[in-house]
Amino acid sequence: MNARPADSLTPTRDAAAALASSRQRTLALTDCLDDAELLAQHSPLMSPLVWDLAHVGNQEEIWLVREAGRLPALRPDLDRLYDAFRHPRADRNALPLLPPDGARRYLRQVRERALEVLDAAAFDGDGPSPASHGHHPLLAGGFVFGMVAQHEQQHAETMLATHQLRSGPAVLAAPAPPAAPADATALAREVLVPGGPFTMGTDTDPWALDNERPAHTVDLAPFWLDTVPVRNADYQEFVTDGGYADPRWWTPQGWAHRQRAGLAAPLFWHRDGGVWLRRRFGRTEPVPPLEPVLHVCWYEADAYARWAGRRLPTEAEWEKAARHDPATGRSRRHPWGDADPTPEHANLGQRHLQPAPVGSYPAGAAPCGARQLIGDVWEWTASDFLPYPGFTAFPYQEYSDVFFGPAYKVLRGGAFGVAPVACRGTFRNWDHPIRRQIFSGFRTARDAAPGEAL
Repeated sequence: MNARPADSLTPTRDAAAALASSRQRTLALTDCLDDAELLAQHSPLMSPLVWDLAHVGNQEEIWLVREAGRLPALRPDLDRLYDAFRHPRADRNALPLLPPDGARRYLRQVRERALEVLDAAAFDGDGPSPASHGHHPLLAGGFVFGMVAQHEQQHAETMLATHQLRSGPAVLAAPAPPAAPADATALAREVLVPGGPFTMGTDTDPWALDNERPAHTVDLAPFWLDTVPVRNADYQEFVTDGGYADPRWWTPQGWAHRQRAGLAAPLFWHRDGGVWLRRRFGRTEPVPPLEPVLHVCWYEADAYARWAGRRLPTEAEWEKAARHDPATGRSRRHPWGDADPTPEHANLGQRHLQPAPVGSYPAGAAPCGARQLIGDVWEWTASDFLPYPGFTAFPYQEYSDVFFGPAYKVLRGGAFGVAPVACRGTFRNWDHPIRRQIFSGFRTARDAAPGEAL
C-alpha cells in the first residue's frame, strides 16, 4: 500500500495550482533577463532560454490541449521546431525560434485553452489507465495536468542550471536556508536500514510518471547509509588527499574522463590562495563547509566513495531508506509520510538557491533516521536507469523508454531547484555519468556485517 490519503487530493484544485505555480516559475526565470540574454546560448550543454520558454507551451498544447482536450491545434507548425529529440541543445540557437514576446504570447494562448480543458475535465482513477466512462486515459486521476506541470517545472530546473552557467551579473536572489538544528552536529554518521522486502515504485500515485510504475517487491540485504549527504568539507579532504590524481579510486571510464576533462574539483570551485571559492548564480563566495557537495558527476561521487572505503547506494537501497516504514511494513510517499512537503520538511522549489546545511529538516527524516533524502541535492546512485518489471510506456516512449540502459545513471531525491510537484520518494531522475552542471551530490553506503544487522 502506498496511496496518498484520499482527503489530500482534490484534482481540479491541485491541477490548477500546479499549472499556475509552474508558469510563475517559468516567467520568474525569464522575465529577469533582456531579450539578448534569452536568445543567447550560454553553454553548449543548455538550450537558449527562449527555446525552453516556447517548448513548455508546445508540450502543453500537444498533450493537454490537443490530445487530452481534443481541441483544435493552435500552432502545429511549432511541433518540429520545439521537438527536443529532433534538435540537440547545442544547435537550438541556430533555429528560427519565436522571439521572447512571441513565446510569451504563445504561452498565454495555450494556457487559456488548457484551462478550458480543466474546467470541462472529469477525474477518475489513480493515474494512467485505459479510458473509462468515455474519458481520455490521460485524464485519469488528472494525470495529464500533473504531467504538464511536472514537465514545465523540470524545465524550470533546467533553466536554473542555465542561470548558473551564464557569465553575466547576478539576476536571481533568494534568502539563505535556515541554520541547521542544534542536534545536527551530534547525528550519527550512518543509519542502519534493515534487510527484507519492501514495495518499490507505485501504482496509486495519480501523478507518478511511467518509469515510477508499477509497484513491485524488492528484497534487500541490510546496509548502512550516510545519515546526511556528503559535505563540502568531507569532499575537500578527498581533494586535498590527492583523490583526483590517484587512479585507484576511479573506474577506468571515470579515470579516462577525469584526465580528458581535466577534473580537479567540483564544477564552479576554484582556489584563491588557501581558500576554496565557488561561483553561485553570478556571485563568488567561500565554499560553505557544512553544505552538501554540489555539481559533481557520477564518476567523482563514485571515486570519493571508494576513497572513503564505501560505495554509492543502489537505487533500490536509496528508495527503501527513503520510503520503507518498518513499523507498518508499508512504503510512504515521502520519507516523513504521505503529506505533501512543506518548508519544514525539505528544501525544494527554488525557495533557497543553495542547499541547506547537512542535518537540516529533522521533520523530513525517514523512519531509518536519514535526513535530507528529499530536496537540497540530487543524489547519485550506483544504478543504471532501467525499467521496472512490467513497465509500460505512457503516454509516449520518448519520456523514459529511449533512455533505458547503461548510458545513464539514476539520481534520486530532488534538489533545491526542484518543485514539490516533481519530487517524491518514487521519482526517478537520470543523466550521463559525466554531467556536473546539474544540482547533483550524493551520500555513501556500505554493506552491513552479520552482527551489525541484528
